[in-house]
Amino acid sequence: MKKYFSSAMALLIFLTMASGCNKKDDTEEFATVHLTISDEVASKEVLEQQITKFQELYADQVELTYTIREHDDDNLLKSPRTSSDIFMIANDQVDELYKIGTLLEITENTNKIIADVGGADTTGAEVVTRNNKIYGYPVSSGNGYFLYYNKAYFSDSDIQELDKILEICAQNDKKFTMDFSSGWYLFSFFKGAGLNLEYNEEKSANLCNWNARDTAHTGVSVAESLLDITAHEGFLNLPNEEFVNYVQNGEVIAGVSGQWNAEDLASSWGEDYSATKLPTYTVDGEQVQMASFTGYRIVGVNAYTESPKWAMRLAEYLSNEETQLLRFETVGQCPANLSVANSDKVKASPAISATAEQAPYSYIQHVADPFWDASSEFGTTIADGNPDDMNLQDLLDKMVGKIIIPVKTN
Repeated sequence: MKKYFSSAMALLIFLTMASGCNKKDDTEEFATVHLTISDEVASKEVLEQQITKFQELYADQVELTYTIREHDDDNLLKSPRTSSDIFMIANDQVDELYKIGTLLEITENTNKIIADVGGADTTGAEVVTRNNKIYGYPVSSGNGYFLYYNKAYFSDSDIQELDKILEICAQNDKKFTMDFSSGWYLFSFFKGAGLNLEYNEEKSANLCNWNARDTAHTGVSVAESLLDITAHEGFLNLPNEEFVNYVQNGEVIAGVSGQWNAEDLASSWGEDYSATKLPTYTVDGEQVQMASFTGYRIVGVNAYTESPKWAMRLAEYLSNEETQLLRFETVGQCPANLSVANSDKVKASPAISATAEQAPYSYIQHVADPFWDASSEFGTTIADGNPDDMNLQDLLDKMVGKIIIPVKTN
C-alpha cells in the first residue's frame, strides 16, 4: 500500500530539516557574559592581568565583563545565589559548600586538573574530589607553616631542635615566636606527639584525643612541654600577624609562620634570611618532630552562576600554570601545579623549600568549627603560664569536650 504526503507536509519537513541544519551548537554562539570573582586584595593585579588575556583569547566567542570582590565567604554559605560566580576558598571550606550545593561540578578537562597536581592519589586531588567528581581547581598548596630563622645566629644543626633554638635566643637576648593562641599552630605539638584530631566519618563532629591518658605521650605530657616552652626566656607568644613587626625591630630571630611572610622576612634579614622544616621538641625526655597543618587554595565555581560554561573556563584559566607562577612571584603562594612547583625559580625560594621539607610531617586540615575557639582558649591559658594553676588533665578534658561538640546543621 502506497502512502502519499501532501505538499504542505513536505514543506513542513523541509523547513524543519533546514532549521536543524542552520541551528548553531551552543558552544559556537557568541555570548555576552558578566562574571564576579572574589579573591584576596593582594591578588587583584594578577587577576586583572589574566582576565585580560582570557578576554583576548576568547574574543571571537564571548564579550566578557567582570567585577572583582574581596572574599565572599559569608555569602557563599548564607546566600550563594547572590555571591560570586568564581571564588577562591581554602580546602577546609569545600565540604560545607559541597553539602549545601554551592559548588558546581567541573566537567571540562577534569583529567588535566588531576594530572596537574600529581594524580588521583595526591592530596591535591583529594581536596577537590567528592564521590569521584571534581568540584574545583587547586591553585596553591602548602598553606601551612615552617621555621623561619636568621642565619647570623644559628648553624644548620642548631635549628634541628627547639630547645637549642630557645637557648640561643635567650643567650642573645632575642626571641623565638609562635602563636599559641591559635589551634592551627598548637596542632603541631599534639600531632607530633602522636595525638589525633580529625573529622568523624560523617563529618558531623571532630574526633580528638588530645586529653589521652593511655598513649605513648599523654595529653598532660604535651601540655607540660608547652608550659616549659612558654616559660623559657627565649620564647615570645605572638599573634602571627605581629611576627614581622618583631622581626623588623630586631627582637625576634626565629619563628613559626607561613609563606605569606616570606617577602617581608627576606627584606628584613637580607643574606641571613632562611627557612626550614619545623624542629623537634622535647616530650617525656624524647625528641619528637613537630607536625603541621597544610592546605590548598582552590578556585571554585558557583553552582548558581548564570554562565557555568564561561565561569568554568575562566576559573580554569585563573588556576593554570602561568597564573600559579604569577601568584608565586607576586604574593608568595606555593604552586599546586607540579610543573610550576618543580621549576628552578620556585625551588630557589627558601620558603618553598621549607614547605617541601615539612611536607612529610604535614596533614590536610580536616577540622570542624568547634575546634577553633576551644583550642584558642586552651592555648591562651598555656601561653599565660596557666595562671590559675588548673589541673592540666582537667584543662585538657575541658578543651576536648568543646572540640568534639557536634556541628550545628540548619
